[in-house]
Amino acid sequence: MEGDDEASAQMIDSIYANGGDGSAQRHRPIINGEQLDVEAYAALYSGRTKITRLLFIADHCDVVSTQLEALRMAYDEVRRGENAQLFREVVQKIDGRLGPGYGPDLAWTEAVGRRAEQRKEKLENELNAYRTNLIKESIRMGYNDFGDFYYAHGALGDAFRNYVRTRDYCTTSKHIIHMCLNAILVSIEMDQFAHVSSYVGKAEQNPDALDPITVAKLRAAGGLALLEAKKYKLAA
Repeated sequence: MEGDDEASAQMIDSIYANGGDGSAQRHRPIINGEQLDVEAYAALYSGRTKITRLLFIADHCDVVSTQLEALRMAYDEVRRGENAQLFREVVQKIDGRLGPGYGPDLAWTEAVGRRAEQRKEKLENELNAYRTNLIKESIRMGYNDFGDFYYAHGALGDAFRNYVRTRDYCTTSKHIIHMCLNAILVSIEMDQFAHVSSYVGKAEQNPDALDPITVAKLRAAGGLALLEAKKYKLAA
């Protein structure tokens, strides 16, 4: 379960961090002439955030070649994950414009579905065993694993509920911070900024467990919530 905890932490960082893997990528000019360098821009992100950024470009850029490049990269990226719902959204936006190699893939979708069912059954069995034995830390990790599972598959509401359920099983300030960051992450993606503000506040009530990076993440999330509420002076 410890390995899953580390994986969850990495997922959080992938959503909140804006850095790429290499300094050469980070310093490549995003704008090349009059067109957006989609590859350079996308290299700043990873996972679900990378895909949603690419879809935003495809939806808002009026240069067709840039639209298609963004959609091609989004297609390739989404197939590296397990989110069949997001895959179908990307395919719909492509609408056959990239050829047969970038269309529906029934075999991939069915394989993702089978793996999801197997993973879900395993998580349910583990969590039931932990609850029967009243192992508090294991129960916390079990709900956290379910949150990660639902997040990976695009079920954000279910992910949020499972992350929040870990609250009753947190035994340290670090656990509370971890729960809050997960809740904030999903709330931002669901545009539930009241939840964002709430969990930023809960996290800040545990200053002993806040390192500088976590403080920066909380301030960024709080700033987003204030922007959404049109409280621009406070956001600044």
